Amino acid sequence: MTLRFPWRAAVTALALSTGGHAIAGDFSKYDELNDMIETLEAQQIYAPGELAKLFEDVSRQDKILELIARPAEKSREWKDYRPIFMQSSRVDAGIDFWEQYQEPLARAEAQFGVPASMILAILGVETKFGGNKGGYKVIEALATLGFDYPPRAKFFRNELREFLILSKQNGINPLEAKGSYAGAMGFPQFMPSSWRRLAIDFDGDGRIDLINNPVDAIGSIANYFKANGWKAGEPVTVRAAIHGDNYDDATSTDLKTTSTIAALAKAGITPRQKQMFPANTPVSGLRLQGDNGGEFWIGFNNFFVITRYNRSILYAMATHQLAEEIQAAHDKKTADASARTRAISLLP
Repeated sequence: MTLRFPWRAAVTALALSTGGHAIAGDFSKYDELNDMIETLEAQQIYAPGELAKLFEDVSRQDKILELIARPAEKSREWKDYRPIFMQSSRVDAGIDFWEQYQEPLARAEAQFGVPASMILAILGVETKFGGNKGGYKVIEALATLGFDYPPRAKFFRNELREFLILSKQNGINPLEAKGSYAGAMGFPQFMPSSWRRLAIDFDGDGRIDLINNPVDAIGSIANYFKANGWKAGEPVTVRAAIHGDNYDDATSTDLKTTSTIAALAKAGITPRQKQMFPANTPVSGLRLQGDNGGEFWIGFNNFFVITRYNRSILYAMATHQLAEEIQAAHDKKTADASARTRAISLLP
């Protein structure tokens, strides 16, 4: 059921003798919204009365409050979360997208150091390469969460403010823009503050458009990763072997590196692969619940950069593994094509 926000629908315009702007509506329950409107009008981003009229058409969405209370990242184990994204159809779509946008993907990798497969994995996890950008009105999502979701109300009120500024600056109709239930938008599902801070015009057309322009999305994802500390050529995560009785105490659920290779080894967590890592390399020990019980992993800096996109270890692992699958499929396709070319060249 959709409920109206508890403010008056009518807009009362009072011409102030001091020359001030018209006062809009009764926002008595939401002083923060009044303050936001006054600030945006004082900054001349919106005309007097424009926002008050706009919010007459904004409705509270109870469904959004239900969804944010039970996100998949917090309600599922790894064994149930992984199959949501690790699908052959998603990998195949990633290869098709790679073929279509080879040039901007290669350019983004060269400029920002983020592999094309990782950029594609983000697009695949977030929107199935633009196929599902979300069906909620962004302004209603942000207003609902900003005023009726106390755990993160301050965050979402700030995103609402950023969205209103973004809409005006980019010529977006704030009542028509749609996205996720949390207010994320476009191919890469950027929150408004991330769009304003880190989105880039990657095709040189003079406009940043993450909703309709996949090239801008590609460059913006790469820029986001680099800005959040992605280090080109460094590992993301490796499977770990366990020894002794103290390994569980060395695992962490923090979204940052909390240990080193040497400290994990002392506790009984070591990389399965033969590749050697410096003893002082910052890492964290991770434990996930897989199909066959506990899975142990070692997460490096780049793993936790992925969690800056979505603050979840499960999300980071799924994105990383999807990137690996896309890369492997791309490499195989490239190798097969090269083999066919060589075979044809040898024909008499």
